[in-house]
Amino acid sequence: MEINQLLKKGVDLIKDRPYTNPVLEATLLLSQLLNVDRIYIYTHGREKVEGAIVEKFLELMEMRKEGYPLQYIIKKKEFMGLEFYVEEGVLIPRSDTEILVEYLLDYIDKKYKDTAIKLLDLGIGSGAIALSVAYYRKNVTVYGVDIYDTPLKVANINKERFKLDNVHLFKGDLFDGIEGIEEEFHIIASNPPYIPKEDIDKLQEEVKDYEPREALDGGEDGLEFYRRIIPQSKKYLTHEGLLIFEIGYDQGQELRDMLLEEGFKNIEILKDLQGLDRVVLGVYEKELKE
Repeated sequence: MEINQLLKKGVDLIKDRPYTNPVLEATLLLSQLLNVDRIYIYTHGREKVEGAIVEKFLELMEMRKEGYPLQYIIKKKEFMGLEFYVEEGVLIPRSDTEILVEYLLDYIDKKYKDTAIKLLDLGIGSGAIALSVAYYRKNVTVYGVDIYDTPLKVANINKERFKLDNVHLFKGDLFDGIEGIEEEFHIIASNPPYIPKEDIDKLQEEVKDYEPREALDGGEDGLEFYRRIIPQSKKYLTHEGLLIFEIGYDQGQELRDMLLEEGFKNIEILKDLQGLDRVVLGVYEKELKE
């Protein structure tokens, strides 16, 4: 079968599925199986494809038709200009999270230019936040924690992929993961589970059926992990340390109130491209020891 014919078959399989870009997805998958770039697919449409690849391509497109995420099929997702390895068991990085990372890169440049600092990422997942910061800002030593084995495995793969020697990964439940490490952090970041439990089954099929529920479920009101992290973070932050979270679209004011109650200052809520709450941050001023 020719490339053009096979590509059309793939597109036809998923053309009626919501939340898809059929031509792009079929092209990405076929280019990966053929080990060529997308331009090759477009410029070599009459080239024959061997039977084993035809069979594999159609099998994977059938999976996609059923809702299985493309990123898990091709084992990668671009984030902050980096190609992250992903697999089932980690949350697929979203472009909305780049808002948090871009803020951090700018914040580090303004406050800590050429100064060695430490950042803690709670719930590291694939490493999207922590490893992006470590890659683009070599003055930052990053500590990442996750309670599950698969995210730690995936984050370690990405750490090696990006050749990062300024990243340290630990297993544990939030701050328990760094218990015994005598460190204070200039920045603590987290993209914790924040979907209210009863809302998870309302999410699109790709998310609710295939992405890890434990990375989505924020308890009854979606705020369970923030309630745990905010009070504990004060012990681990340096004076004027920054605490920054990704949040749900309607959680900004509640998180602002939570941070204020715990004594945080300079609280900001950042919006995403749709004008919805996406990131909240605050600074903690410790009492300096005499």
